[in-house]
Amino acid sequence: MRILDRVPVGIFGGSGVYDLLDDARTITIDTPYGPTSSSIAIGRLGDSEVAFISRHGEGHHLSPNRVPYRANIWALASLGVRAIIASSAVGGLSAETPTGSFVVPDQLLDRTRDRDDTYFDGADAQFGVQHLGFADPYCSALRAAMIAALTDAGEQFRPTGTTVVIAGPRFSTRAESAAWRAAGAHIVNMTQYPEAALAAELNIGYASLSFVTDADTGRAPGDEPVSAETVLRLLAKAKPRIAAAIDGTIARIPADYVPDQHIDPAVVSLVLAREAKA
Repeated sequence: MRILDRVPVGIFGGSGVYDLLDDARTITIDTPYGPTSSSIAIGRLGDSEVAFISRHGEGHHLSPNRVPYRANIWALASLGVRAIIASSAVGGLSAETPTGSFVVPDQLLDRTRDRDDTYFDGADAQFGVQHLGFADPYCSALRAAMIAALTDAGEQFRPTGTTVVIAGPRFSTRAESAAWRAAGAHIVNMTQYPEAALAAELNIGYASLSFVTDADTGRAPGDEPVSAETVLRLLAKAKPRIAAAIDGTIARIPADYVPDQHIDPAVVSLVLAREAKA
């Protein structure tokens, strides 16, 4: 079913951010890749009309390896979304990313496995195989808007950083956490890939508002490792800050914003013309 609503900005609500909008109505979009994580809320955030998906679904019932990433991105693209702001809970791997601060990542390391991370795997003869240029996985224009919003709000944040995306749902071992640091990662997360790549394949800009909830396994011997309870407790307290940062980011997206075109738009149109599975 194709939806006539057209909204330019989409939001993925991560852990602890399951609703965000005022005066929202919900819709369901059938996709060729199955159902989305949640129904899609369309409503107001500040002065902007946006589309919102709860990444982990109502009640946080979807683990990171079970999130229907292709369906979520396709559904937003079918609404005309050109920019996605994704909230993410992350672990801070260094003193530069303390708990309670934000990070605006500009690079990522993919350490996931067996995720459906492309629309162009050659299975559909209409599309063929498309090789995505992915040197810069996050949209620079959206990142600039996010940095301006965090600056104006007086938030503590790091304006660049590398996210290592792990499979989850388990957290890292101490040895893995040390390896992520040695590889140059600043934060660790479970969902930014393949979201960023799939958005790029459909020519949608993507940026992550990463909120540091913990220090992963700790940065010194004897440090307490992360727990899900700690993460969710801190996110509940930080939700107003996260919402304000998202609102401020969207308000600063230029009116003439055009995302980078990574894939031939004619090919993208073929993907979006696919009908949902019966």
